[in-house]
Amino acid sequence: MTLLDKEAVKRVEKSLNNFDPKMSIVTLSTPARTALEAASSLGCEVGAIVKSLLFKTETTYTLCLVAGDKKVSLNKIKKILNIKDVSMATANEVKNITGYTIGGVSPVGHLNKVEIYIDNSLKRFNYLYAAAGHPNCIFKINFTNLLKITKGSIKEITE
Repeated sequence: MTLLDKEAVKRVEKSLNNFDPKMSIVTLSTPARTALEAASSLGCEVGAIVKSLLFKTETTYTLCLVAGDKKVSLNKIKKILNIKDVSMATANEVKNITGYTIGGVSPVGHLNKVEIYIDNSLKRFNYLYAAAGHPNCIFKINFTNLLKITKGSIKEITE
């Protein structure tokens, strides 16, 4: 069984194919659990790596898509959602909500519907690279298509 046969990767592949049949998943020879590892494997800027970070809010979960060279601002998320408390989701929560393990969380193909915020700093890159359900699997996409495929909202959510 190859990485492309894994259930989580197949879910991403289905989402990509439904959006654009020309899109495909690339398998990396080295793990890309972090933005730095992914950028190193791909030979691109760290900022072009899309970090998919799940946050637990008072009543639900929000997925934030952020450039690899940026850090999410919890205060900005609190302000946007008009809430007092927000924290990183636990590894179990990430797995249960998205269906992915940390290091392979994709912006698409989640098990549960989740609100998605896309940081506007990702606009500065011609191409972005996002996890595809496994730390060794990624897909390439531009900002406009990332916005369309995720139905996310552009927000300023980084420090």
